[in-house]
Amino acid sequence: MEFKVNRNIFLDGIQKTLGIVEKKTTTPILNNVLLKAETNKIKIIATDREISLISDYDADIAEKGEITLSAKKLYEMVREIQGEVVHFTKSANNIVKVTCQRAVYKIPGLPADDFPSVADSQQVEFFNIPGSVLKDLISKTSFAMAFDESRKNLNGVLLETTSDGKNHIWRMVATDGHRLAVARAITVDPCPELAKGIIIPRKGLLEVKKLMDVHENVSIGIHKNMFVVKTENTVLKVNLVDAEYPDYKRVIPAEKGVSVTLDKELFLHALRRMNVVSSERYSGVIISFTADKMTLNSTNLDVGEATEEIDIAYTGEDMDVGFNVNYVIDAVSAISIDNVVMEVGVGLKPTLIKPAEGDNYLCIVMPLKI
Repeated sequence: MEFKVNRNIFLDGIQKTLGIVEKKTTTPILNNVLLKAETNKIKIIATDREISLISDYDADIAEKGEITLSAKKLYEMVREIQGEVVHFTKSANNIVKVTCQRAVYKIPGLPADDFPSVADSQQVEFFNIPGSVLKDLISKTSFAMAFDESRKNLNGVLLETTSDGKNHIWRMVATDGHRLAVARAITVDPCPELAKGIIIPRKGLLEVKKLMDVHENVSIGIHKNMFVVKTENTVLKVNLVDAEYPDYKRVIPAEKGVSVTLDKELFLHALRRMNVVSSERYSGVIISFTADKMTLNSTNLDVGEATEEIDIAYTGEDMDVGFNVNYVIDAVSAISIDNVVMEVGVGLKPTLIKPAEGDNYLCIVMPLKI
């Protein structure tokens, strides 16, 4: 096995695998990436058995072959060397020599035969979606995913699609039981039929988002309980969560709460100032509504106290409501326009946070007892 490849392209390919390869595993080969030298291409494959990534790049192949190498060490080696072209040579005892200009590394590998099999994607039916749309759906919902390992159906996002022949609607939902985020997007291109929805797990979703950071147009498909994302030279496969997602629509309040319109940036900065006095033990904020004024107060015996007033258009009865300040910050941060609407639930009813215009996003936050 021997090949030459552009350093920057190869470095980018290895970097994509770092979030997938297992850091702590009883199977050492899952720390590795599989390199396959094929005709005019070098293929880079990584998997943790739940997520798989396959990328191929143009390369000058002198001798075909394959080997697995430590993803972390290979990335560090290529990152530190200088020059435009990296030269790889594998010896008979699975030692790979990495050469660039005068720098030479030797790194031991493991045979490719021991690497888990990663199926190809030739049978997958793909649908186009702008990368910016998918990234926006993820950004507006992923913060609300649960961390509770006993509730695996909440440790990811629900993706649903519907179509009326003209409009193709993508809907992403996340909840941890204390808050619910729902984002929607409409595309021109057809979408897969996901009326019942699929659950994309946390780790896989974050890898999908990384791909969206650099690719404007992507294709997605569903095949054998896998969510498949395809870009120009990369295929990412994520095993779906095999569980029922709760009926999130029941959480959305049927009755409209007390509605207040706020300047997003003004409100967000005030919330962040309240968050300064938060701690792991307590991160609450009490929001009080009086005539034409909203007051935010956070009191933490371990840290201190913060109070701030904001002028608002409000003529209703005086009202106090408590929240986890981080939940409100996350909900407001996801809104992309200047004005935010809070529909505050009376008593311990949930509060709805959404943009002042449009219906493509909403977040529901449960109140705290005060």
